[in-house]
Amino acid sequence: MAEEFVVTPWDVKGEIDYNRLIERFGTRPLEENLLERLRTQAGDLHPFLTRDIFYSHRDLDWILDEYEGGNPFYLYTGRGPSGEVHVGHLMPWVLSKWMQDTLGATLYFQLTDDEKFLFRGFDTLGESHHVGVENALDIIALGFDPAKTKIFFDSDLIRWMYPLVLQVARRITFSTVKAVFGFTASNNIGEIFYTSIQTVPAFMESAVQGRSVPCLIPCGIDQDPHFRITRDVAPGLGYPKPALIHNKLMPSLKGMGAKMSASDPSSAIFVTDTAETARRSIMNAVTGGGATVEEHRRNGGKPEVCPIFHHYAYFFEMDDEHLQEVENTCRNGDRLCGECKEELAEKVLAFLEKHQARREEARDRLDDFLLKDGDLPELESA
Repeated sequence: MAEEFVVTPWDVKGEIDYNRLIERFGTRPLEENLLERLRTQAGDLHPFLTRDIFYSHRDLDWILDEYEGGNPFYLYTGRGPSGEVHVGHLMPWVLSKWMQDTLGATLYFQLTDDEKFLFRGFDTLGESHHVGVENALDIIALGFDPAKTKIFFDSDLIRWMYPLVLQVARRITFSTVKAVFGFTASNNIGEIFYTSIQTVPAFMESAVQGRSVPCLIPCGIDQDPHFRITRDVAPGLGYPKPALIHNKLMPSLKGMGAKMSASDPSSAIFVTDTAETARRSIMNAVTGGGATVEEHRRNGGKPEVCPIFHHYAYFFEMDDEHLQEVENTCRNGDRLCGECKEELAEKVLAFLEKHQARREEARDRLDDFLLKDGDLPELESA
């Protein structure tokens, strides 16, 4: 029997069986016919889609029906500002950027400073907000269009959001959040209430425009439980259920069953890492290679369980032919783990240099992206 794994919005443990997770969460696999429809509209497909990294969905077929019928969707994704951003966090953002570029989608990006305060990530809301500002620089550095991108902090926009939050809150029972999230008597009431806030951006554009606007949420599969509740309450509020497209989680450099964590800097590549830190994390990473050079040459490696190979496939090597060459030469023992690490380090350092330069440039552009209280039209009723 496979070892049990845990996947929640706040905790990931063990080696994830993604097919079992589809069954457990009740989502649907991202099948070829949907990908071909998306290819037709976008002109091509992002490697995240062709490589099965985004692999699961809820109602993507409906989103494409709406888009093909002349009712464009908007995107909603976000970040809980708990610390520095690692490359695993970037995957839903990169796909959102691709959808903005190819399909013209507007993006609402939520920074949940309140969540990270409520769940004891910080002693003050101000600390969470400060980290969120730093995270916003990483979002902007990816090249989003400021005319189509609205980044907001819950604490900055709460006056506008609150009437909708209340409408959501009265439709969610404690028994529901207890069942979905495993809350107990020790959880503070802010934690229990929080899903009401995270739900609202899925309806924001509909509320602003006064009509049903489809919403697509790219996110890690671990975030799906929040939006199962969102989808349950949407019809009662007169809004369409948001659709979702889920990515697999990038493995930790410590191994396939480990978790990337800000408390363990060597577990991941963080976008603010120095070249020295990033290189050290890569060179010390676990691999899928043999215990010795001789064993590796004789038996080959196992890229399917190698975090280094997954970093290639998930983010740092977009050339399918070269990726296949890396996999083949690993399996037959021609390529040693040290060679993979050196090549990955070169790619990572090039990415970090470019991203960090854009990140600093973004400091002068924050106001072009940040949505504040008063920027949205008042709601007629809620």
